[in-house]
Amino acid sequence: MGNMTIKDIARISGCSVSTISRVINDRPDVRPETKERVLEVMREAGFVPNTNARQLKIQQSRSLVFVVKGTRNIFFSDFLVQLQRAATLYGYNGIVSYLDENANEIEAAEKILREIKPKGMIFLGGSVANFQKGFANISVPSVLATLVSDKLDFSNLSMVGVDDRAAAYQAVSYLIQQGHRKIAVLGGPATSYPSMMRRQGAQQAMEDAGIRFEDKLYGLSNYDFESAYHAMNGLLARRAEFTALFAMSDVIAFGAIRALVSAGLRVPEDVSVIGFDGITMSRYCVPVMTTIVQPSEQIALQSIELLVRQIEHGTPAQTVTLQPELQQGESVRAI
Repeated sequence: MGNMTIKDIARISGCSVSTISRVINDRPDVRPETKERVLEVMREAGFVPNTNARQLKIQQSRSLVFVVKGTRNIFFSDFLVQLQRAATLYGYNGIVSYLDENANEIEAAEKILREIKPKGMIFLGGSVANFQKGFANISVPSVLATLVSDKLDFSNLSMVGVDDRAAAYQAVSYLIQQGHRKIAVLGGPATSYPSMMRRQGAQQAMEDAGIRFEDKLYGLSNYDFESAYHAMNGLLARRAEFTALFAMSDVIAFGAIRALVSAGLRVPEDVSVIGFDGITMSRYCVPVMTTIVQPSEQIALQSIELLVRQIEHGTPAQTVTLQPELQQGESVRAI
């Protein structure tokens, strides 16, 4: 009877599961005679309760680590909830490790592998250069989620995300269709691969429409409110002329709108704004955001599914590119 459960003990002793649990955890609120009877049943049945150590071992053997780069990225926090849900569906538990936006995620991952030995890893945010340099040292099945790059080719690294370049092209083309020709762009540094791709997509959309992309209309911003607020104030201080803004994330859009409104400009009457990500907040802010929605639930499910297949069946890594869609809101108007 080696694999008896707490439920079996409850059945044999005629006590409730919660009573058995209190006996195992040596809680004072159990009558002595009840405790005696339960312990006797357990001895006879050869029942060894799961101690914490054993519980941890079990958890550890089914654990996945989510390495998150950029602690203030709201899109990532929403996405993590979906990853956790998907992991649970497959009987795994996710452990989250937060890194600074400038940290080296590969070095961090090596340290994590030594310390907790997870079955697999999912990277959120990351630098393609870091992966090129160091990922060969990471031996466990891994997925780079929300980022797809043709510059990476490792047999244990799947990629799931949207084509950032095409998505940004779609965003800026939409602004151009609405009659805008002076378009500002706010987003990340060249070291961030998604930022670089989104910048290229925006530029391409302008060039295809015969608009010159001006450097003075590009504001450098991290993916957080404060940084975007300052970046927009910087553009305004330079007296940059624009009727529309492409923000590389909804969070950047919100920070920028705050700065625009503080400067006495109205959205969309004076400046139209299009975001990126489609976080929940984008549908509940004023004005409702026009944005490019990343299918995050799909990305989460696919990431976990590919990872589990790599872990359990040794399936080779795959790249999956999903289609974003334009959410029409109230923050863009035609001119």
